[in-house]
Amino acid sequence: MATEVSRGDATAFAVVGRAQQKNRAQRIWDFMGAWPVFPVFMLSILIVMALLADTPFYGGVTGFNPELPSLADRNAPINSDADLKSWERAVQRAEKNGTPIPDRPHFWLGADQFGRDILTRIMKGAQISLIILTIAVTVGMVFGTTYGVAAGYFGGILDEALMRALDVYFSIPFILLALTAVIVFGQSITVMLVLLALLAWPPFVRNVRAEVLSLKEREYVAASRATGASDVWIMWKHIVPNVINTVIVIATLRVGQLILAEAILSFLGAGVPPPTPTWGAMVAEGRDYLASAWWISFFPGVMIFLLVMSLNFIGDWFRDRFDPRLRNSV
Repeated sequence: MATEVSRGDATAFAVVGRAQQKNRAQRIWDFMGAWPVFPVFMLSILIVMALLADTPFYGGVTGFNPELPSLADRNAPINSDADLKSWERAVQRAEKNGTPIPDRPHFWLGADQFGRDILTRIMKGAQISLIILTIAVTVGMVFGTTYGVAAGYFGGILDEALMRALDVYFSIPFILLALTAVIVFGQSITVMLVLLALLAWPPFVRNVRAEVLSLKEREYVAASRATGASDVWIMWKHIVPNVINTVIVIATLRVGQLILAEAILSFLGAGVPPPTPTWGAMVAEGRDYLASAWWISFFPGVMIFLLVMSLNFIGDWFRDRFDPRLRNSV
Protein backbone atom coordinates (compact mmCIF):
# COMPACT_ATOMS: atom_id res chain seq x y z
CA MET A 1 0.00 0.00 0.00
CA ALA A 2 2.82 2.42 0.91
CA THR A 3 4.57 1.52 -2.33
CA GLU A 4 1.46 2.35 -4.35
CA VAL A 5 1.11 5.70 -2.54
CA SER A 6 4.75 6.57 -3.14
CA ARG A 7 4.38 5.70 -6.80
CA GLY A 8 1.31 7.88 -7.01
CA ASP A 9 3.14 10.76 -5.37
CA ALA A 10 6.06 10.37 -7.77
CA THR A 11 3.69 10.41 -10.73
CA ALA A 12 1.93 13.50 -9.40
CA PHE A 13 5.24 15.28 -8.83
CA ALA A 14 6.36 14.38 -12.36
CA VAL A 15 3.12 15.76 -13.82
CA VAL A 16 3.46 18.96 -11.81
CA GLY A 17 7.11 19.31 -12.84
CA ARG A 18 6.26 18.92 -16.52
CA ALA A 19 3.45 21.46 -16.16
CA GLN A 20 5.81 23.94 -14.51
CA GLN A 21 8.40 23.44 -17.25
CA LYS A 22 5.71 23.91 -19.88
CA ASN A 23 4.47 27.09 -18.19
CA ARG A 24 8.04 28.40 -17.90
CA ALA A 25 8.68 27.66 -21.57
CA GLN A 26 5.38 29.30 -22.47
CA ARG A 27 6.28 32.43 -20.48
CA ILE A 28 9.67 32.62 -22.21
CA TRP A 29 8.00 32.16 -25.59
CA ASP A 30 5.40 34.84 -24.80
CA PHE A 31 8.16 37.23 -23.71
CA MET A 32 10.12 36.58 -26.90
CA GLY A 33 6.98 37.25 -28.90
CA ALA A 34 6.07 40.42 -27.04
CA TRP A 35 9.55 41.96 -27.25
CA PRO A 36 12.02 41.80 -30.16
CA VAL A 37 14.74 40.19 -28.04
CA PHE A 38 16.61 38.31 -30.75
CA PRO A 39 16.54 41.14 -33.35
CA VAL A 40 17.74 43.67 -30.76
CA PHE A 41 20.49 41.27 -29.67
CA MET A 42 21.69 40.78 -33.25
CA LEU A 43 21.51 44.50 -33.99
CA SER A 44 23.49 45.23 -30.82
CA ILE A 45 26.25 42.84 -31.89
CA LEU A 46 26.51 44.52 -35.29
CA ILE A 47 26.63 47.98 -33.71
CA VAL A 48 29.37 46.84 -31.30
CA MET A 49 31.35 45.49 -34.26
CA ALA A 50 31.01 48.86 -35.99
CA LEU A 51 32.07 50.75 -32.87
CA LEU A 52 35.14 48.56 -32.39
CA ALA A 53 36.33 49.00 -35.97
CA ASP A 54 38.58 51.98 -35.17
CA THR A 55 39.70 51.15 -31.64
CA PRO A 56 42.87 49.48 -30.30
CA PHE A 57 40.70 46.56 -29.20
CA TYR A 58 39.74 45.99 -32.82
CA GLY A 59 43.37 45.65 -33.91
CA GLY A 60 44.10 43.41 -30.96
CA VAL A 61 41.29 41.04 -31.87
CA THR A 62 42.00 40.61 -35.58
CA GLY A 63 45.56 41.82 -36.06
CA PHE A 64 44.85 42.78 -39.68
CA ASN A 65 44.42 45.89 -41.78
CA PRO A 66 41.09 45.63 -43.65
CA GLU A 67 42.52 47.24 -46.79
CA LEU A 68 46.10 45.90 -46.85
CA PRO A 69 46.56 42.84 -49.11
CA SER A 70 48.82 39.88 -48.40
CA LEU A 71 49.45 37.79 -51.50
CA ALA A 72 50.87 34.95 -49.39
CA ASP A 73 47.50 34.56 -47.64
CA ARG A 74 45.21 34.60 -50.67
CA ASN A 75 42.01 32.58 -50.10
CA ALA A 76 43.31 31.38 -46.72
CA PRO A 77 40.75 28.95 -45.26
CA ILE A 78 38.62 29.43 -42.16
CA ASN A 79 40.38 29.12 -38.78
CA SER A 80 43.91 29.28 -40.21
CA ASP A 81 47.03 31.21 -39.22
CA ALA A 82 48.49 33.98 -41.33
CA ASP A 83 51.56 33.37 -43.44
CA LEU A 84 54.57 32.67 -41.22
CA LYS A 85 56.98 34.85 -43.20
CA SER A 86 54.61 37.82 -43.11
CA TRP A 87 54.30 37.47 -39.35
CA GLU A 88 58.06 37.18 -38.91
CA ARG A 89 58.55 40.39 -40.88
CA ALA A 90 55.98 42.08 -38.64
CA VAL A 91 57.90 40.87 -35.57
CA GLN A 92 61.15 42.22 -36.99
CA ARG A 93 59.58 45.62 -37.64
CA ALA A 94 58.19 45.68 -34.10
CA GLU A 95 61.59 44.83 -32.62
CA LYS A 96 63.28 47.47 -34.76
CA ASN A 97 60.77 50.17 -33.84
CA GLY A 98 60.60 49.17 -30.18
CA THR A 99 56.88 48.45 -30.34
CA PRO A 100 55.12 45.44 -28.74
CA ILE A 101 55.63 42.19 -30.63
CA PRO A 102 52.31 41.19 -32.22
CA ASP A 103 50.75 37.79 -31.90
CA ARG A 104 50.55 35.74 -35.05
CA PRO A 105 47.31 36.84 -36.77
CA HIS A 106 44.59 34.24 -37.20
CA PHE A 107 41.99 34.06 -39.96
CA TRP A 108 38.87 33.19 -37.95
CA LEU A 109 36.61 33.55 -41.01
CA GLY A 110 39.26 33.03 -43.69
CA ALA A 111 40.84 35.49 -46.11
CA ASP A 112 39.74 36.84 -49.48
CA GLN A 113 41.42 36.65 -52.88
CA PHE A 114 43.89 39.36 -51.85
CA GLY A 115 44.76 37.84 -48.50
CA ARG A 116 42.67 40.30 -46.47
CA ASP A 117 41.00 39.02 -43.31
CA ILE A 118 37.23 38.53 -43.75
CA LEU A 119 36.38 39.25 -40.09
CA THR A 120 38.33 42.50 -40.16
CA ARG A 121 36.62 43.64 -43.34
CA ILE A 122 33.19 42.68 -42.00
CA MET A 123 33.78 44.81 -38.90
CA LYS A 124 34.99 47.77 -40.94
CA GLY A 125 32.17 47.25 -43.45
CA ALA A 126 29.63 47.32 -40.61
CA GLN A 127 30.92 50.71 -39.52
CA ILE A 128 30.86 52.20 -43.01
CA SER A 129 27.45 50.74 -43.88
CA LEU A 130 25.80 51.89 -40.65
CA ILE A 131 27.23 55.42 -40.94
CA ILE A 132 26.04 55.75 -44.54
CA LEU A 133 22.60 54.32 -43.76
CA THR A 134 22.09 56.44 -40.64
CA ILE A 135 22.83 59.67 -42.52
CA ALA A 136 20.79 58.62 -45.58
CA VAL A 137 17.74 57.61 -43.55
CA THR A 138 17.89 60.76 -41.41
CA VAL A 139 18.06 63.02 -44.47
CA GLY A 140 15.31 61.08 -46.23
CA MET A 141 13.13 61.08 -43.10
CA VAL A 142 13.40 64.85 -42.53
CA PHE A 143 12.86 65.75 -46.18
CA GLY A 144 10.10 63.20 -46.79
CA THR A 145 8.22 64.12 -43.61
CA THR A 146 8.41 67.85 -44.41
CA TYR A 147 7.25 67.17 -47.97
CA GLY A 148 4.32 65.03 -46.80
CA VAL A 149 3.22 67.44 -44.07
CA ALA A 150 3.25 70.39 -46.48
CA ALA A 151 1.32 68.50 -49.16
CA GLY A 152 -1.29 67.17 -46.75
CA TYR A 153 -1.80 70.30 -44.67
CA PHE A 154 -2.03 72.95 -47.38
CA GLY A 155 -3.78 70.78 -49.99
CA GLY A 156 -5.15 72.32 -53.15
CA ILE A 157 -2.80 73.25 -55.96
CA LEU A 158 0.31 72.77 -53.81
CA ASP A 159 -0.71 69.24 -52.88
CA GLU A 160 -1.49 68.40 -56.50
CA ALA A 161 1.84 69.81 -57.74
CA LEU A 162 3.88 68.05 -55.06
CA MET A 163 2.22 64.67 -55.61
CA ARG A 164 2.56 64.88 -59.40
CA ALA A 165 6.25 65.71 -58.92
CA LEU A 166 6.52 62.61 -56.75
CA ASP A 167 4.87 60.52 -59.48
CA VAL A 168 7.43 61.79 -61.98
CA TYR A 169 10.23 60.92 -59.56
CA PHE A 170 8.85 57.39 -59.16
CA SER A 171 8.97 56.91 -62.92
CA ILE A 172 12.78 57.30 -63.00
CA PRO A 173 14.57 53.91 -62.75
CA PHE A 174 16.76 54.14 -59.67
CA ILE A 175 19.45 51.74 -60.92
CA LEU A 176 19.81 53.79 -64.12
CA LEU A 177 20.01 56.97 -62.05
CA ALA A 178 22.66 55.44 -59.78
CA LEU A 179 24.82 54.17 -62.64
CA THR A 180 24.58 57.54 -64.41
CA ALA A 181 25.62 59.36 -61.23
CA VAL A 182 28.63 57.06 -60.79
CA ILE A 183 29.68 57.59 -64.42
CA VAL A 184 29.42 61.38 -64.06
CA PHE A 185 30.77 61.88 -60.53
CA GLY A 186 32.73 58.68 -59.95
CA GLN A 187 32.58 56.26 -57.02
CA SER A 188 32.68 57.84 -53.57
CA ILE A 189 31.00 57.65 -50.19
CA THR A 190 29.36 61.04 -50.88
CA VAL A 191 27.74 59.78 -54.08
CA MET A 192 26.49 56.69 -52.24
CA LEU A 193 25.03 58.87 -49.47
CA VAL A 194 23.16 61.06 -51.96
CA LEU A 195 21.82 58.06 -53.87
CA LEU A 196 20.53 56.32 -50.76
CA ALA A 197 18.98 59.55 -49.46
CA LEU A 198 17.18 59.94 -52.81
CA LEU A 199 15.88 56.41 -52.38
CA ALA A 200 14.89 56.87 -48.74
CA TRP A 201 12.45 59.81 -48.75
CA PRO A 202 9.47 58.85 -51.03
CA PRO A 203 7.79 56.30 -48.67
CA PHE A 204 7.60 58.94 -45.94
CA VAL A 205 5.68 61.33 -48.21
CA ARG A 206 2.65 59.20 -49.01
CA ASN A 207 2.19 57.79 -45.49
CA VAL A 208 2.67 61.12 -43.73
CA ARG A 209 0.41 62.97 -46.19
CA ALA A 210 -2.37 60.41 -45.65
CA GLU A 211 -2.24 60.96 -41.88
CA VAL A 212 -2.06 64.75 -42.17
CA LEU A 213 -5.19 64.83 -44.35
CA SER A 214 -7.05 63.30 -41.41
CA LEU A 215 -5.29 65.19 -38.62
CA LYS A 216 -5.89 68.66 -40.05
CA GLU A 217 -9.67 68.13 -39.74
CA ARG A 218 -9.50 67.44 -35.99
CA GLU A 219 -11.22 69.79 -33.57
CA TYR A 220 -8.06 70.85 -31.75
CA VAL A 221 -6.52 71.96 -35.07
CA ALA A 222 -9.64 73.99 -35.87
CA ALA A 223 -9.55 75.52 -32.38
CA SER A 224 -5.91 76.55 -32.81
CA ARG A 225 -6.69 78.05 -36.18
CA ALA A 226 -9.61 79.97 -34.67
CA THR A 227 -7.33 81.48 -32.02
CA GLY A 228 -5.12 82.92 -34.76
CA ALA A 229 -2.28 80.42 -34.61
CA SER A 230 -0.06 80.36 -37.70
CA ASP A 231 0.12 77.40 -40.02
CA VAL A 232 3.73 76.73 -39.06
CA TRP A 233 2.85 76.69 -35.35
CA ILE A 234 -0.10 74.35 -35.94
CA MET A 235 2.00 71.95 -37.97
CA TRP A 236 4.79 71.96 -35.41
CA LYS A 237 2.58 71.61 -32.30
CA HIS A 238 -0.32 69.47 -33.52
CA ILE A 239 0.53 67.74 -36.80
CA VAL A 240 4.16 66.63 -36.53
CA PRO A 241 3.89 65.07 -33.02
CA ASN A 242 0.98 62.93 -34.22
CA VAL A 243 2.84 61.54 -37.23
CA ILE A 244 6.08 60.71 -35.38
CA ASN A 245 4.95 57.14 -34.69
CA THR A 246 4.39 56.52 -38.38
CA VAL A 247 7.71 58.12 -39.26
CA ILE A 248 9.61 55.89 -36.78
CA VAL A 249 8.04 52.73 -38.17
CA ILE A 250 8.77 53.71 -41.78
CA ALA A 251 12.36 54.68 -40.91
CA THR A 252 13.03 51.35 -39.21
CA LEU A 253 11.67 49.34 -42.11
CA ARG A 254 13.36 51.59 -44.65
CA VAL A 255 16.82 50.99 -43.21
CA GLY A 256 16.58 47.31 -44.10
CA GLN A 257 15.58 48.17 -47.65
CA LEU A 258 18.44 50.64 -47.99
CA ILE A 259 20.91 48.01 -46.81
CA LEU A 260 19.80 45.78 -49.66
CA ALA A 261 20.00 48.75 -52.05
CA GLU A 262 23.55 49.51 -50.91
CA ALA A 263 24.49 45.87 -51.35
CA ILE A 264 22.99 45.80 -54.87
CA LEU A 265 24.80 49.01 -55.88
CA SER A 266 28.08 47.68 -54.51
CA PHE A 267 27.49 44.39 -56.31
CA LEU A 268 26.98 46.30 -59.58
CA GLY A 269 30.16 48.31 -59.02
CA ALA A 270 28.35 51.56 -58.20
CA GLY A 271 29.04 51.58 -54.47
CA VAL A 272 31.87 52.75 -52.26
CA PRO A 273 35.19 52.52 -54.15
CA PRO A 274 37.67 49.76 -53.22
CA PRO A 275 39.59 48.89 -51.16
CA THR A 276 37.16 50.35 -48.60
CA PRO A 277 35.06 47.37 -47.48
CA THR A 278 31.28 47.22 -47.61
CA TRP A 279 29.24 44.07 -47.25
CA GLY A 280 27.69 44.29 -50.70
CA ALA A 281 31.09 44.79 -52.34
CA MET A 282 32.51 41.83 -50.42
CA VAL A 283 29.73 39.59 -51.71
CA ALA A 284 30.42 40.82 -55.25
CA GLU A 285 34.18 40.27 -54.95
CA GLY A 286 33.74 36.67 -53.89
CA ARG A 287 31.31 35.57 -56.60
CA ASP A 288 34.14 34.28 -58.80
CA TYR A 289 35.51 32.13 -55.96
CA LEU A 290 32.36 30.42 -54.71
CA ALA A 291 33.66 26.95 -55.58
CA SER A 292 37.13 27.33 -54.05
CA ALA A 293 36.66 30.01 -51.35
CA TRP A 294 32.96 30.24 -50.55
CA TRP A 295 33.57 32.11 -47.28
CA ILE A 296 34.49 35.32 -49.12
CA SER A 297 30.84 35.92 -50.09
CA PHE A 298 29.09 33.76 -47.51
CA PHE A 299 29.86 35.61 -44.28
CA PRO A 300 29.14 39.15 -45.59
CA GLY A 301 25.91 37.77 -47.06
CA VAL A 302 24.97 36.33 -43.67
CA MET A 303 25.59 39.70 -42.03
CA ILE A 304 23.33 41.43 -44.58
CA PHE A 305 20.62 38.83 -43.93
CA LEU A 306 20.83 39.15 -40.13
CA LEU A 307 20.80 42.95 -40.18
CA VAL A 308 17.88 43.22 -42.60
CA MET A 309 15.90 40.55 -40.72
CA SER A 310 16.53 42.23 -37.35
CA LEU A 311 15.49 45.66 -38.61
CA ASN A 312 12.35 44.27 -40.25
CA PHE A 313 11.33 42.51 -37.04
CA ILE A 314 11.97 45.64 -34.99
CA GLY A 315 10.00 47.70 -37.51
CA ASP A 316 7.08 45.28 -37.29
CA TRP A 317 7.22 45.49 -33.49
CA PHE A 318 7.14 49.29 -33.59
CA ARG A 319 4.21 49.18 -36.01
CA ASP A 320 2.26 46.79 -33.75
CA ARG A 321 2.89 49.01 -30.71
CA PHE A 322 2.23 52.38 -32.31
CA ASP A 323 -0.72 51.53 -34.58
CA PRO A 324 -3.91 51.80 -32.48
CA ARG A 325 -5.68 49.40 -34.82
CA LEU A 326 -3.15 46.67 -34.00
CA ARG A 327 -2.31 47.57 -30.39
CA ASN A 328 -5.32 45.76 -28.90
CA SER A 329 -4.50 42.54 -30.72
CA VAL A 330 -0.94 42.32 -29.37
